[in-house]
Amino acid sequence: MHIEIRDTKTELGKQAAEDGAAVLRRALAEDGNATVLLATGMSQFEMLAELVKAPDIAWDRVTAFHLDEYVGLPVTHPASFRKYLRERFVAQLPGPLAAFHEINGENDPPSECERLNALISGKRIAVAFVGIGENGHLAFNDPPADFDTEQPYIVVDLDDACRRQQLGEGWFPTFDDVPAKAISMSIRQILKAERILCVVPDARKAEAVRNCLAGPVSNLAPASALQDHPATTVYLDPASAALLPKG
Repeated sequence: MHIEIRDTKTELGKQAAEDGAAVLRRALAEDGNATVLLATGMSQFEMLAELVKAPDIAWDRVTAFHLDEYVGLPVTHPASFRKYLRERFVAQLPGPLAAFHEINGENDPPSECERLNALISGKRIAVAFVGIGENGHLAFNDPPADFDTEQPYIVVDLDDACRRQQLGEGWFPTFDDVPAKAISMSIRQILKAERILCVVPDARKAEAVRNCLAGPVSNLAPASALQDHPATTVYLDPASAALLPKG
């Protein structure tokens, strides 16, 4: 695992996008196609804004999956991650993707997981863009996360800390409006990506960054699993890196 610190959110988002674009170009040159995993949330705003402008990417040969979606939330809801990626990623690209496999949280959750698991099974994942939640979650794998399941997508319960984060970021009007369940890509599936680029700005993430990157690998700090991935880069700003050990 490699850590890079940039002065601002804009700079770290730009660097992550540039590095991810290079991975996609290489995968397209080698294989003729590429698959990307995409996170959502406020931490990804700057990265996505830069990624869609990256030159020399044949997006019509790129397939995209996203990491998670709330159970029962319509795509018209402001907090829908399908809506987020349609607006911030798909609609901003210069042309169509080969495919964008959305998680439909309005479908029967076990059936939706089966559908997605069939779509992603056996795919070579060139790059995953991820973040770390305030509670240390990776995707919506809240602590204690399932580190053992081999299922690519699973139904998960969202803990109160995760739900408070969504409220605090302004996605929902009240705590009770935040769904208590989601469909999430599993930890083991995320770790199958050949490159993982983890974008984590802001002071409110500093404790989670310390616990996940400087503490032991534990399902109580789910993103600590990134420590065991051979090609992960974590992009921090000074605020999110503030609690890491010096030197």
